[in-house]
Amino acid sequence: MDRFESMSAFVAVVEAGGFSAAARKLGMPVATVSRKVSELEALLQASLINRSTRKIALTQGGQAFYESSRRLLEDLGEAERAASGEYRAPRGELVMTAPIVFGRLHVVPVVVEFLKQYPEVDVRLLLDDQIVNLVDEQVDLAVRISELPDSSMMATRIATIRPVICASPAYLSAHGMPRHPEELADHDCIMRSRLPTPDAWPFRVDGTVRMVPVRRRLVVTTAEASIEAALAGAGLTKVFCYQVAAAERQGRLVTILREFEPEPMPLSLVYSGGRIVPMKLRAFLDFAIPHLKKRLQ
Repeated sequence: MDRFESMSAFVAVVEAGGFSAAARKLGMPVATVSRKVSELEALLQASLINRSTRKIALTQGGQAFYESSRRLLEDLGEAERAASGEYRAPRGELVMTAPIVFGRLHVVPVVVEFLKQYPEVDVRLLLDDQIVNLVDEQVDLAVRISELPDSSMMATRIATIRPVICASPAYLSAHGMPRHPEELADHDCIMRSRLPTPDAWPFRVDGTVRMVPVRRRLVVTTAEASIEAALAGAGLTKVFCYQVAAAERQGRLVTILREFEPEPMPLSLVYSGGRIVPMKLRAFLDFAIPHLKKRLQ
């Protein structure tokens, strides 16, 4: 048996939460993954996974072996990358993720200029408004617009982003200008179905932030769709300021209730906190941070 391959299969089963999910991640049959874990248990003469439950449950020895295996595989991966020159010169594929609109407006232009300066680096950019797990999806870097939880990840704050409420001049002319968040109950609102509280928006009222109920007339799944609907006069929508900056400058959208806006959200670059940062990632961070700060001024 290939000991490292069996350890990789075992770690994948634990982190994916099951044999089927690990098999999909590794691109091999479920039976092969199961056999590799069984061979590892036979070699160690110890049970690693309790198979009597529907969910993956590690034995006490399995938990300890998982933690040691993960560290060993991480060290092996770093050694391989160092030997290949990844830590000495920027080269290889850099995988990153960003919110859809922010990625299109700001990340793509920065990536294009970065590629011109680093011909040995390739970039795969995943634009998705959902949070992507960097470890599970093997992503090097994420652009996050949110408060960040405590974790082993490293983060560099770039800017703060204001959440805004906006509508078209035609809608405001026909329905009136709201002066207080509580008036939104009488207005048509365009909602995002993936937001945690789809029928309420946060506002700062009397010094505290509270959720104010709003009237939902249209529900969409992306910020771009909600902006298009607002431009067409369908109602008020809640988005980030950068998403409507151009339309606001052109007079096609109007931001309202600014004095009631909650605190801006931090925009950060998030990446794994390993002992050694690959040169391709370090080069991009050094290049992107000042460029993004300048774009967001």
